Amino acid sequence: MTKAVIAIPADTRQLDGYVWHASPVQYAAAALAAADVVPLIVPAFGARDDEPEIVDTVLDRVDGVLISGARSNVEPHRYGAPPDADNGPYDPDRDATSLALIRRSIDRAIPLFAICRGIQELNVALGGSLAAEIQNEAGNLDHRSPQSDDPDTRFAARHAVHIEPDGRLAAILDGQSVMVNSLHRQAIGRIAPGLDIEARAEDGVIEAVSVAQATAFALGVQWHPEYWATSDDNSRRLFEAFGDAARAHARSRGKRAAA
Repeated sequence: MTKAVIAIPADTRQLDGYVWHASPVQYAAAALAAADVVPLIVPAFGARDDEPEIVDTVLDRVDGVLISGARSNVEPHRYGAPPDADNGPYDPDRDATSLALIRRSIDRAIPLFAICRGIQELNVALGGSLAAEIQNEAGNLDHRSPQSDDPDTRFAARHAVHIEPDGRLAAILDGQSVMVNSLHRQAIGRIAPGLDIEARAEDGVIEAVSVAQATAFALGVQWHPEYWATSDDNSRRLFEAFGDAARAHARSRGKRAAA
């Protein structure tokens, strides 16, 4: 039996005079090793909501969507904020591709797992806003990664998040709090209608959400479970739950094709 297939939208990068479509290796590696699914990188083709056939062509062929983190931030105009050069860098083609994939994945009940930038895109896609440079707000923790050339140091768990009881995240992690790794300076501001808060940091920053009315797995986390997915139990559980949902979708898709 073939494995379930999931899509990961790419970032755009300038390299050697070309625009490249790229994705950090940790996400694809975690999908393979911990979720046991086959990842496909989707180019940041800048799909728009008035071109649904492009997104649907992708979603017709996959069993889940993984929205990864990235160095760039969502452009402020997408959530009604003024331009801010200090909040960049930006990646408008990534924005357009991810936001369209998120909306259609939810509409079509295709499993969705959004990480770091991904949870921010999920919130924007459904009508929420973002807060920039949150480390400058009084009372907030510094959620940025430490300055280090050692990736293990940068991605080390540094603060706790408190999980809402009886939520979807609690059902996966089976605990009231977990230690997580934060590498972000932007976070959910006004939460989108239709999202449930699943976890907060000690300073109140929203660290996990779910899509309230979703009939399939639809979860976003602000931290980076992909980095420790093969060595940390909580990180592995998140990817396993996503993989289980993707396999369930693959079985359902197979039955429809055979009918």
